[in-house]
Amino acid sequence: MSTLFDAGLQPERTELAWRRTALALAAGSLVAFRLLPAVLGNAWWSLGGVAGLIVTAALYLAARRRYRRVNDLLSREGDRARLPGAGVLLALALFIFAIGITSLTVVLAVAPHVAGSR
Repeated sequence: MSTLFDAGLQPERTELAWRRTALALAAGSLVAFRLLPAVLGNAWWSLGGVAGLIVTAALYLAARRRYRRVNDLLSREGDRARLPGAGVLLALALFIFAIGITSLTVVLAVAPHVAGSR
């Protein structure tokens, strides 16, 4: 019986994509950590950047763990393997959605004040 699994290719590409996603999220979090307090004038806004860095670390670790599990499953069971679900993807999507809503709220709340001061 032949197997379609080629060790390392598909799981490794997926894990590398998750690493790039985590790196982009980390960069955005560092920018938020640096700029939000300066722009909005309150040190509490830096918590958004800290939360982003925590989510980034969790995302990176979850992607690494999933890569190992998928690779082991595919190595042992080949094409018959039942792969783990996409819980990490759902959690990331919800986090990004929350960031988007928060950002929209901040822009709508701050924009009239900034435009009025010019």
